[in-house]
Amino acid sequence: MRVLIQRTARASVTIDGQCKSSIGRGLLVLVGIEAADGSEDIEWLCKKIVNLRIFDDENGVMNRSVLDVEGEILVVSQFTLHASTKKGNRPSYIRAAGHDISVPLYEQFCAALSAALGKPVGTGEFGADMKVELLNDGPVTIWMDTKNKE
Repeated sequence: MRVLIQRTARASVTIDGQCKSSIGRGLLVLVGIEAADGSEDIEWLCKKIVNLRIFDDENGVMNRSVLDVEGEILVVSQFTLHASTKKGNRPSYIRAAGHDISVPLYEQFCAALSAALGKPVGTGEFGADMKVELLNDGPVTIWMDTKNKE
């Protein structure tokens, strides 16, 4: 699994002109799933995400987690995180898992992240044409891949 995490002042996802989810201070998590991903990837990522110390403390030092600041999380599926640009100018998405694998893992990821956060996370809609807006706070952007844990 690959995630791109952005610290937000606010973020939202709109589908067909309707706001599906929105958050204030917190994290926008874009997630890409590949066929080799499983429950252990979800567990590792969820623990990392909610405990990442990327929010400022009283001294302006990034020393607090989304849990510490009682922030929110918005999760949006994004298969393009697995784009390969090695050959030519058209990215290949061969590593991105198909719907039969991705949908259950995405739902499991969202449920596990909600449990780790202690409240519901906002979501997009898997496979939909989504308009994602965010006000990146910092900016702070972190990329993680469960295949590169060490």
